[in-house]
Amino acid sequence: MLELCSIASGSSGNCICVGSDDHHVLIDAGISGKRIENGLNAIGLKADELDGIMVTHEHVDHIAGLGVMARRYGLPIYATPGTIGAIKNTKSVGKIDHELFHEIHEEENFKVGDLEIEPIAISHDAAEPVAYKVSESRHTMAVVTDLGNYDQKIIDKLQNLDALLLEANHDIHMLQVGSYPYPLKQRILGDRGHLSNERSGQLLGQLLHDKFGTIMLGHLSKENNYEELAYETVRLEVTQGDNPYRADDFPMYVAKRDAVSPIIRAE
Repeated sequence: MLELCSIASGSSGNCICVGSDDHHVLIDAGISGKRIENGLNAIGLKADELDGIMVTHEHVDHIAGLGVMARRYGLPIYATPGTIGAIKNTKSVGKIDHELFHEIHEEENFKVGDLEIEPIAISHDAAEPVAYKVSESRHTMAVVTDLGNYDQKIIDKLQNLDALLLEANHDIHMLQVGSYPYPLKQRILGDRGHLSNERSGQLLGQLLHDKFGTIMLGHLSKENNYEELAYETVRLEVTQGDNPYRADDFPMYVAKRDAVSPIIRAE
C-alpha cells in the first residue's frame, strides 16, 4: 500500500505526506510546525512516527517549519548538497544539528524503510531543486512542483505512476494583468519559474496510462489562480491533447492551500 496526502499546497506553504503501512515521510515542511502536527493528526499520524523529511528546495514556502520539526522530533532531513547548503544559510530556519542532514543526489535512488525514493532534477530558480518519485512494492507516486519547464527526460521519469501531485501554479492571463512587478512576472513565466495551468495539463496528458489512478493539482498561486480555473483548464488540456484519454477518465482534485486534502491510496 502506498498513500499520499497534501497537508498544505500553495504559494504560501507546502507539506505533503507520503507513506506505506509502516513508514511515512514528509515532502517539504513549508508551514508551521503546529500546522504540520495538526495535519498529521487529521490523517491518523503523529509527528514522532515520521521517518524523515525530504526537501525539494530551499524556498521558504517549502522549509518554513523544517527547523522546528527537525529539532523537536530529531527527524532526518534528505536533500541535495546544494539545497542543504542553502538551508544552512537561511537564518529563519534556525540551527539544525548537522547529523540530521543526509545528502541525496538526483537520479540516485535511496530507501527510507520500505519506501524507495528517486530524486528527479527539475528546472527552478533554486540551488539544486528536485521532485520526488516514491515507490513501495508494486505502486509508485510522485510529487512534482516548482518547475518552470519540463523535457522528455522528466516525462520519461514520470511514466507508469499510480498517482501524481502536479503543479498548476498560475493562469497566464491573470499573472500578466495582475499586480506583480514585471521582473517577478518574468521569473514566474520563465523556464526556471512555475508551471501554468495549461502547461500542467499538457504534461499530464503525456503521463496518463490505462492504470493511472488519481491526479492532484497543487502549488496554486493565491494571487494568480483559483481552484476552479486550474481544474477546468487542466481538464481541457488533457481532453483536447494528443492522447487517447479524456479528463473524465481519471479522478482529479485540487490540493487545498490551508486544509488537509483527501488521502490518495494505491493498494
